[in-house]
Amino acid sequence: MTARIQKSVSRFFRDTKGDASLEAIIILPALIVIFAISWLYFDVMRQQAINQKANYTIGDIISRETEILDEAYIDNARNLLFHLAQAQGDDVDLRISVVQYNGNGNGAVNGCNGEGACTGHGDGAYDLVWSAARGDWSALSDGSLDTYLPLLPILAIGDQTIIVETRDWYQPLVHLANDGFDIATYSFTRPRFASQVIFEGANDGSGKQWQNNGWGNGDQDAPGGSLCNNNAENADEGDASAECASTTTKPTNGKGKKKNT
Repeated sequence: MTARIQKSVSRFFRDTKGDASLEAIIILPALIVIFAISWLYFDVMRQQAINQKANYTIGDIISRETEILDEAYIDNARNLLFHLAQAQGDDVDLRISVVQYNGNGNGAVNGCNGEGACTGHGDGAYDLVWSAARGDWSALSDGSLDTYLPLLPILAIGDQTIIVETRDWYQPLVHLANDGFDIATYSFTRPRFASQVIFEGANDGSGKQWQNNGWGNGDQDAPGGSLCNNNAENADEGDASAECASTTTKPTNGKGKKKNT
């Protein structure tokens, strides 16, 4: 009996029929997992590249603007992001900010972190000119500008840079480690055709009190008697004034004849 059992066991171990199927049962699950991880890694990198290119495109478009931007422009920039990133819904966030480096600014100074460690240059500071956001993000504030110092480029005094940030929720088809995560991108671009990017209500000059230069500039009255001989915007008021009509002083623009003596 014992010999029969030993013979059967020995024959079983020497038998090679079905070993390919057995190996496939063992290896196939591992191959499927490896393939899924590889595909997920590739798809994440692909989406990251798409979002970064969309970020660059938006920054490049804004850098070429010479007209005043408004809220509708930011809305359309987000719509463009939807199209370029092949995304939709409220899971896509966009924030556009303009930062200027000033010699005596009020913002983040010299790239310092408040503990004496500085990474910036010169004696100036980065000041937030304007910021607009769509989605779950809020607009950038002066207080939060300090966290961007390691990311900001070195600028000449008076130069501006356009910061474009995007965030897109990535939901993988294969659930391995988690259910999804954010893909965030960041870029900065220098204005190309103008020295600054103007946003309506922020740095478009609205609400600014212009100083009178003594020649009746703008819509202000010319001080003193300069209304009668000024060549500014309201020169027509001087021409129509009875007071100026009686004066012998005439604006010549430097083309008058030399007085004979």
